[in-house]
Amino acid sequence: MSDQGLIQANKPLRIVIVAGELSGDILGAGLIRELKKLHPTAEFFGIGGPRMQEEGFVSHWPMDRLSVMGFVEVFGRLRELLNLRKEVRDFCLQEKPDLFVGIDAPDFNLTLEGWVHDAGIPVAHYVSPSVWAWKQGRLKKIARCVDHMLTLLPFEADFYHRRNIPVTFVGHPLADELPMDVDQNACRDQLGLSKEHSVLAVLPGSRSSEVKYLGQTFIDTALRCCEVMPELQVAIPCANALRRQQIEDQLAVVKPELRQCFHLFDGMSREVMSASDAVLLASGTAALEAMLLKKPMVVAYKMAWLSHAIISRMIKVDHISLPNLIAGEALVPEMIQDKATVGSLSDLLLDRLQNPDNYRGLVERFYQLHHKLKREASQVAAKTLSELMAQQAHSDTSAEHKH
Repeated sequence: MSDQGLIQANKPLRIVIVAGELSGDILGAGLIRELKKLHPTAEFFGIGGPRMQEEGFVSHWPMDRLSVMGFVEVFGRLRELLNLRKEVRDFCLQEKPDLFVGIDAPDFNLTLEGWVHDAGIPVAHYVSPSVWAWKQGRLKKIARCVDHMLTLLPFEADFYHRRNIPVTFVGHPLADELPMDVDQNACRDQLGLSKEHSVLAVLPGSRSSEVKYLGQTFIDTALRCCEVMPELQVAIPCANALRRQQIEDQLAVVKPELRQCFHLFDGMSREVMSASDAVLLASGTAALEAMLLKKPMVVAYKMAWLSHAIISRMIKVDHISLPNLIAGEALVPEMIQDKATVGSLSDLLLDRLQNPDNYRGLVERFYQLHHKLKREASQVAAKTLSELMAQQAHSDTSAEHKH
């Protein structure tokens, strides 16, 4: 009997998944969908959001209990989070599932994975922590606690390979989701923007602190570009109502006649970037999305000086933006802290807006990277985890025969 047959011959598979936020819920839903194709009777439970639940997942705890950002917020809820982790541990030790999958949320999941692994339950972690950038001490913990790491980015897999930690590069779901080419004019129609004049997309971030430190600089940069290109349209997607209010407060000091070049949208960041000729954005996942949309961009980041002083000493990599990390070279400019000035940012953006032919080579490179990341991530992840469970079933059967 094949290993796959060993799994299917026994009772239905029971898989615990712990996802901590929206992005994890999306990944978890795709994973469950593909695992059900391989194992139609499998049961899924643990912590997940609405997308996972739509796929038949049973969430024994609400996912928003894990969705905490920032040191102060985590510290304020530390006892609750520690108790929750012990509850999930006890649940796993009682239920003895066939597999435990932690999706991202390393601060919560890695310790939990260690407990589960010590109980003889196979463990996979989906989405690598940024150990290649900092906190490399976590590698010893990962090697001890995780049977298989699933990474979204190729350089992450190389990092684990070099340290003999079992790993599979599954590709990035965004690369599967986004088409190779987007219809810029259709997106402009959808947003009510002119097809005749250039569009600059400005994304100062989704967090309050990002808009606080970057918003005014980004607005002033866009104004400088509008002075040089009076017909320029500046499109700003607002992550939510609170961010919109922040941005509107920052725009309030702009003269009414200049304010006309700014167009604010609720959400719709993908459509705004698709409609644009160039993008100014805060470092983060948006840079990956801009790359997959084949848009020339300028990446910037600012934070409190003390945070920057601490983090800059901890960072172990030469680049911070995902396009540069994936390419292994400086494809897009990274203007960090004091380098993120109105003058430097506007010069870079004006060159991209006024000389698009100079960036055809960059766009072609973005196509190559899109193909590299487009691997049907959920399918590859499901197949890898199915093989991990088959190995465990084979090992358990062999052990029983010896006894």
